[in-house]
Amino acid sequence: MRTRSIGKALPRTTTRVALGLALLAVPATAVATTAGPAGPSRPAAAQHAPHRAATGLDDPAKKEIAMQLVSSAENSSLDWKAQYKYIEDIGDGRGYTGGIIGFCSGTHDMLELVELYTRRKPGNVLAKYLPALREVDGSDSHDGLDPDYTKDWKKAAQDPEFQKAQNDERDRVYFDPAVERGKADGIGVLGQFAYYDALVMHGDGDDSTSFTGIRKRALAKAKPPARGGSEKTYLNAFLDARVWAMKQEEAHSDTSRVDTAQRVFLKNGNLDLHTPLGWKVYGDSYHIG
Repeated sequence: MRTRSIGKALPRTTTRVALGLALLAVPATAVATTAGPAGPSRPAAAQHAPHRAATGLDDPAKKEIAMQLVSSAENSSLDWKAQYKYIEDIGDGRGYTGGIIGFCSGTHDMLELVELYTRRKPGNVLAKYLPALREVDGSDSHDGLDPDYTKDWKKAAQDPEFQKAQNDERDRVYFDPAVERGKADGIGVLGQFAYYDALVMHGDGDDSTSFTGIRKRALAKAKPPARGGSEKTYLNAFLDARVWAMKQEEAHSDTSRVDTAQRVFLKNGNLDLHTPLGWKVYGDSYHIG
């Protein structure tokens, strides 16, 4: 597994808790096969493409594609379910990074994950680290976590309850808000994925490099379909804003997950992420379908 070169911007600890409410007001060619059954049409279809019925990213087949796309960038693998046990400090100032979307001990979402797991399963192997996780939240410190936290994380990752907790927190904090915001903006599967990927990397908040900041930057350049704009034009503006945000931090400076993946799908007019899909991240090639 390649060491990840990305991470979420450090937010205030309240940012992740409020995210949902705020949005509502290894290196080689990898191959996977994904079926793509039709799902319900998205609401508020774009005026520029009134006859295109889009499956939402929350369709199970499309969601599986989203998980594989993110895993290719986060872990250099399409096998996202192998990442429950992943944990390391990648030296980006966010402490330990672990799990299927890179929960971080310094950005509050890892703390919330372990709290959820402990509510559901008191006395689990990670419960004893909750005081330390609260202390290090907002920093890159390992105080109270070393030397056994990573070992115990990997042990917990064998528990279906911890796997489910990771899935549920991914959906609550990142996936569901991204899909809901995307549908409200009238964008299809690719656009909803672009929102999700941005939330996974940047988190949300009121700073210019958060998801909300990126979206605001895009809205200053183009209207989304829900406001009568062209979907492709708006998504190009969003990806431009995303690349700008990534370049503000050295840890995000490789923009290939946009340039040779999302931008390629958009250029090809694949707004619904129909398979087959081919893309590159960090120079490695991937294929689905």
